[in-house]
Amino acid sequence: MPGMSDYTGAVTVGGGADVRELTHLTITKVAVDPEMSNNAYLLRCRHTGDQLLVDAAAEPDTLREVVGDGGLATIVTTHQHWDHHRALADLAGETGAEVAAGEPDADAVSEQTGVQVTRRLNHGDTVAVGDCTLEVIALAGHTPGSVALLYDDTASGGHPHLFTGDSLFPGGVGGTFGDAAAFAQLIDEVEHKVFDRLPDDTWFYPGHGADSTLGAERGDLPAWRERGY
Repeated sequence: MPGMSDYTGAVTVGGGADVRELTHLTITKVAVDPEMSNNAYLLRCRHTGDQLLVDAAAEPDTLREVVGDGGLATIVTTHQHWDHHRALADLAGETGAEVAAGEPDADAVSEQTGVQVTRRLNHGDTVAVGDCTLEVIALAGHTPGSVALLYDDTASGGHPHLFTGDSLFPGGVGGTFGDAAAFAQLIDEVEHKVFDRLPDDTWFYPGHGADSTLGAERGDLPAWRERGY
């Protein structure tokens, strides 16, 4: 049954991809770059074959292999930090994909990569993957324009899937580099836009490392807020 697979999200650099088959969408997770161990996610509509890449982080050859012959309709960069877009110029140039990023980060992404961001994302926007729809959730704090992408599979008997970039990880929100105001902003946004809205069985996919569910993390929110990171 789609969605009921051996997917764990536990990937290592050089160790191949992990694939999750949902009713309408296939999610492929791969880790790239031994130093930073970034995650990249290829989303493929099972009806149309259209594909979207979340974070062309590094290792163009690895990402080309994951993309295969299906091409790319869209590349979403979750935020402006250098380690999340090192393969953007290669992949966008080869595929002609629409390049999307959060509005406040878009200019920085273009300046750092030399790639024009052709779609500027704001909270509540939607991004199509063939017949499937992703909702943009803006989560400022780690960077001003960080975005998460929500795919809600509940209508097909599944659960929500959330691609969080570096805004939410197992064990805490993303780093805010000692900026107390940025931390307060990020944890408020994550709590109100993610935890207050979405159910415990929401599976989230971060920009580095292992996946988790909101239910596994929800009880620790007060501790995160108390420790300040």
